[in-house]
Amino acid sequence: MKIRQNPRHWAAKKALTTPGVRSVANYGLVKLHTNIFAGKADEAHREARKPYLDAFFDATMDAYVAALEADYSEAEAREITHVQANFDFFDKGWTEMMEIPADEFEAHYRRFEDFFTAHSITIDDPLGEFRPAGGLPDAPRTSERLDDPTYENAVAGFADDTYVETPGGMTVGGDEEPEDVSVRDAPGVGDDTTDDADD
Repeated sequence: MKIRQNPRHWAAKKALTTPGVRSVANYGLVKLHTNIFAGKADEAHREARKPYLDAFFDATMDAYVAALEADYSEAEAREITHVQANFDFFDKGWTEMMEIPADEFEAHYRRFEDFFTAHSITIDDPLGEFRPAGGLPDAPRTSERLDDPTYENAVAGFADDTYVETPGGMTVGGDEEPEDVSVRDAPGVGDDTTDDADD
């Protein structure tokens, strides 16, 4: 998958792994992700999907931290959560929100199979053991889009590794964490959550 990595991602990582700050950062990052992905949805469906997306992305924050604790890099941990989201979006027919085409699912799953297996995550159950005990809110499906999916926001061809666009250019695996990271630069901690600094 092709993702970006900039100073705000490092700040988010630090905030999500810092007691006393995590809950604020978690809330801000959830809202940021919901706004970004709802913005890719057809306008008629955006508002109806937001409660579901809030709950889904809240669960993926736990998956992100678990991946970091399992020694995945920041970029890999974040990519894991994006793969989870794409599995889920496809299941609901939300193909306009997908970042990768469905024919690349198997390759992405295999790259992170150890993590996914450890947490009971499958293509059909993208949250696995990160699924909230009370479940997720209902959300309307658009299954008819699966009859002829177009994946208008998907970028194909990056299924074999974690491709990361950094301030210094494209890398595989991403940059090393800077030493001068401040949690105040994380979305939701030192500012609002309305920009699209990337997901």
